[in-house]
Amino acid sequence: MKKFYVEGHEPSLLPDNMNFKLIWSDEFDGTELDTTKWDYRLHIMGKRHKTFQPDGVKLDGNSNAVFSIYEKDGEICSSQIQTGYNFMDAPHTEEALFGGGGGEPGLVWPIGKLNEHKFLHKYGYYECRCKLQKHAGWWSAFWLQAPAIGSSLNPEYSGIENDIMESFEPGKVIPHTNHYNGYGVDHKHVSTGGNIDISLDEYHTFGMLWTPDGYTFYVDGKQDGETITTPVSHVPQFILLSTEVNGYRSSTHTATDEAREAAKLGDTFIVDYVRVFDCIE
Repeated sequence: MKKFYVEGHEPSLLPDNMNFKLIWSDEFDGTELDTTKWDYRLHIMGKRHKTFQPDGVKLDGNSNAVFSIYEKDGEICSSQIQTGYNFMDAPHTEEALFGGGGGEPGLVWPIGKLNEHKFLHKYGYYECRCKLQKHAGWWSAFWLQAPAIGSSLNPEYSGIENDIMESFEPGKVIPHTNHYNGYGVDHKHVSTGGNIDISLDEYHTFGMLWTPDGYTFYVDGKQDGETITTPVSHVPQFILLSTEVNGYRSSTHTATDEAREAAKLGDTFIVDYVRVFDCIE
């Protein structure tokens, strides 16, 4: 790998034998999240999720975005931020009848108001430098998603979810996984690399090189798997940094005891930067 220096910040670790140009980044300078770049993800599959909250990310004044797990209104909450939106998350109302409100009752358009994306991009190198959470009970991720993922059975043109980094247990990073064809009966996925131990007291970099031919993943400047025989998205996608509390996707829909303990301990997931590079000749 080779280093790319950003003044006043830690360098990126970029793949060798290629040239790159920085085209988008957030160094998380200042004291307020830049809402021209990010929005909070509050809905999932058209429904407001009670634990996805818009107040769990704070900038610490030292160029870090700090994600917290915390109690709010009796629930254990955390936050997700994104540079765009997938169409499935938009909540609908019963008034959204086919034909603009005057159509036949029961014909409800299942997609709510769509938002303009803040940043979409296709191909290039996507990198995040972060320090993982230290306690069980919640998880963190750095990933990309296509706005219309699953809208067809051709992921080249409806897009893919690229999980560059996911940590479900302290110090553990699972395989990098691409999901496509939606999240229902047509869902498919392919995984590579991962299953590695990560020190919790240090920052680590996670990257993905996305080309028209495939995906290559990197951890701390070293290649950690590739997918070159599976579908590749050829549409612009958006970036997500997310945390989620264990227990709410179970049948009880309540936080686990571990999650409540992590909240009491004030656990955090810390992101130093996110950068996107174009490959150039």
